[in-house]
Amino acid sequence: MQHDLHATLKKHFGHAAFRPGQERVMEALLAGRSALALFPTSAGKSLCYQLPALLMDGVTLVISPLIALMKDQVEALRARGIKAARLDSSLPPAEVMQVFDDLKSGMLKLLYIAPERLMNENFIERLKRLKIAMMAVDEAHCISEWGHNFRPEYLRLALVAKELGITPVLALTATATPDVARDIRKAFGIADEDHVQTSFHRPNLHFRITPCPVGKKKAYLTQVLTKRKVPSIVYVTLQQTAEEVATHLQRNGVNALAYHAGLADEHRHAAQDSFMDGSVDVIVATIAFGMGIDKADIRAVYHYNLPKTLENYMQETGRAGRDGKTSVCELLACGDDCIVLENFTFGDTPTPQALRQLVDHLLRQGQEFDFSLYELSQATDIRPLVIETVLTNLELRGVVRPLGSFYSSYQFRFLQPEARVLTGHKPERQAFLRRLFSAGKRGTKWTTLNPDEAATQMEEPRERIMSALTWLQEAGEIELKPSGARQRYRLCDERELRDPAVISVQMQELFTKRETKDVERLRQVLELAGHRGCLTRWLLRYFGEEMAEDCGQCTSCLEHAKGSTSEEPREIPRSAVPDITVEDVSEIRALMDEGHAGLRTPRQLARFLCGLTSPATIRARLTKHDSFGLLEKVPFANVLAQTETMR
Repeated sequence: MQHDLHATLKKHFGHAAFRPGQERVMEALLAGRSALALFPTSAGKSLCYQLPALLMDGVTLVISPLIALMKDQVEALRARGIKAARLDSSLPPAEVMQVFDDLKSGMLKLLYIAPERLMNENFIERLKRLKIAMMAVDEAHCISEWGHNFRPEYLRLALVAKELGITPVLALTATATPDVARDIRKAFGIADEDHVQTSFHRPNLHFRITPCPVGKKKAYLTQVLTKRKVPSIVYVTLQQTAEEVATHLQRNGVNALAYHAGLADEHRHAAQDSFMDGSVDVIVATIAFGMGIDKADIRAVYHYNLPKTLENYMQETGRAGRDGKTSVCELLACGDDCIVLENFTFGDTPTPQALRQLVDHLLRQGQEFDFSLYELSQATDIRPLVIETVLTNLELRGVVRPLGSFYSSYQFRFLQPEARVLTGHKPERQAFLRRLFSAGKRGTKWTTLNPDEAATQMEEPRERIMSALTWLQEAGEIELKPSGARQRYRLCDERELRDPAVISVQMQELFTKRETKDVERLRQVLELAGHRGCLTRWLLRYFGEEMAEDCGQCTSCLEHAKGSTSEEPREIPRSAVPDITVEDVSEIRALMDEGHAGLRTPRQLARFLCGLTSPATIRARLTKHDSFGLLEKVPFANVLAQTETMR
């Protein structure tokens, strides 16, 4: 096995030796055991599945939430002559068909997909017919409900792996505390000895804390970027801030561009490409930037705003100095940032009324039910991710079981004349296909088919109809387009587990607890900013790693070297909290008198005044209202207290 690993490493990847931990992970996988690779950013996690995939029989499924990362990795593998592909929403139908053809023929060694695709019944049907070598789960910390970036669809990956009999599974992450790592091992059945973790300590990263009042940040940043003309990322919280800071830097002679999710695709890609090829020195970005970015010579990462969590901070600073050369990670610490970050947390917490409405709707529909996440979000004014979190918790408590996602309807068009499609089939199969085609509503080019209605009309199982459509698509006879995504669930048999009143209270407690936990995470960021001891040591301890001695390079170590003996926490500047004025109250009353359905409860109103959107305010286009964000600089708790007195 060792010979195969080293020979494959040299032949396909051009490396003479493995990095720490890589070989141990690969040996576990090749022995059929699932593993957790907890390596810092840029430590070579992707090789841990790419290389074994070449030595295993079948296709390796790689689960990644990032289209950009999938695209980059697939292109890099293909350049090495390795058969790899991706399936994502950006691919045209012809390319999707080619991927399915290559899967069917057994040509592909690696297939990259987003986690949501494993909720698609059509795709699961295809997987059942494939030889799957293993599953690699990138950003595996998303599986932990108490991790910094929980994604409900990740929790179902373990379930899908079990149902499809996929083994081994490789979980990969660069940011997991000991508690989160335990959650990952439990979900995928990973033995403690197959948890491979390398040191998070990167001596070339020098951590800096610069207390900076909100009004002086732009001037300070301009000064340091003018002085240090090196490839740099500036992280901000809001899209608007990215635009403001980038414009300010440009006007002051810094070669900078903004990057955020609100930009048109072509502008975002152009900004990224310019930074990657060196024609732009500085990218001012929200956290939308950086995942999967493989630029080795980033010399500085500045946090213009506080990061939301220490996990985010480690991930973002980890993008600096991948070439091993000295790089600066500087945090412009200002307490004013807490208001916006806390408000995001509060904005996700649904109102008790909305939660009761949601739980009632889910638990009073009969033994099996389905729904559109989008429609349910609009009806309850709860964000889709929050609804998915509720459902995941109901699943964990044994109240419901997911039966997968499906589409309420499909559109298909013939790629061959219909008569030719029917030719070559036995008479019985021809009769079935004729009935199937006539069960749809024909348009000029496309036929719309509801599989459930067709199943009833034809007196055939839905599964047979879906298998026929999938087969026709794979055979190149039809082009198939799904629409109307719905999720299907089954209620458990134990009625005592599913009392809506009890569950509503439990869910409210869960979100309150999560809110408290998120605010606590932000406090930990402030604690780091104020810490007088070695910053590197403090950060590593948070991730369960002890360092033998101080780093000697961070702000605190340099202060000690200059003779500072202060043990008092570093003072982080913070502006006085603005009062809610009489004029503000008058404007709020006028807003309430307008009688908007999406602003009925005190919490809905408080969210709106703090500049936080919700499904109801977006649908009613209230984000254009003059009062939207009226109190965005006031802590959410103060605004909520005010709205509660006005009802």
